[in-house]
Amino acid sequence: MINNVISPEYNEEGRVMRRVRSFVRRQGRLTKRQEEALESEWAEMGIDFVNDPFDFAKLFNNSNPVTLEIGFGMGTSLVTMAAQNPDQNFLGIEVHAPGVGACLASAKEENITNLRVMCHDAIEVLDFMIPNGSLAMVQLFFPDPWHKAKHNKRRIVQVPFAEKIRSKLIDGGVFHMATDWQPYAEHMLEVMTSVAGYENVSTSGDYVPRPESRPETKFEKRGQRLGHGVWDLMFKRV
Repeated sequence: MINNVISPEYNEEGRVMRRVRSFVRRQGRLTKRQEEALESEWAEMGIDFVNDPFDFAKLFNNSNPVTLEIGFGMGTSLVTMAAQNPDQNFLGIEVHAPGVGACLASAKEENITNLRVMCHDAIEVLDFMIPNGSLAMVQLFFPDPWHKAKHNKRRIVQVPFAEKIRSKLIDGGVFHMATDWQPYAEHMLEVMTSVAGYENVSTSGDYVPRPESRPETKFEKRGQRLGHGVWDLMFKRV
């Protein structure tokens, strides 16, 4: 679960191929709470990566709509959303073990039953485990903006990624992004506007006010006190 966050690919000579990744895996030390949660809750809420598509109705024991969150950090807002929406199912993907452990611990404390988590590269999960037309919403909140121009190619929101997300959404499903870095917000808007089959939910054709469905994080509130902006984008599959 912890070690294999990305599956290696090999060339014809049998050498591992390097791929451009949108994340840097920071190990970090697990707290006792996180470590205990990983050991005790993984069997119930954790999902190991396999090359086999999900049957969400079987996974959650119901046919409720499914929301996928990519890169949930410590899981605070994800657990809050799951607690506030028991008639929805949530799947979270995060590559950092401390965040996964923290999310599992919080979910256990809140008696959450409609949440499953993975510790793996989201691109591989989308490619091999998420069936087309199966998600009601995909959430990408505060991804690494890769500030330097030479690193912009590492930004996860690119045309192929947006097209991939669209294929996984149901008709009318929404891709919801948020960032506190304006240049990245502008990049997201440009990318999403260029992809066929999406409709911008914003009536002004750019950004939307933070919807109630996205809880404010403590870092976001701190940023607002310091005068930092946050940009939400919501694009619907049509």
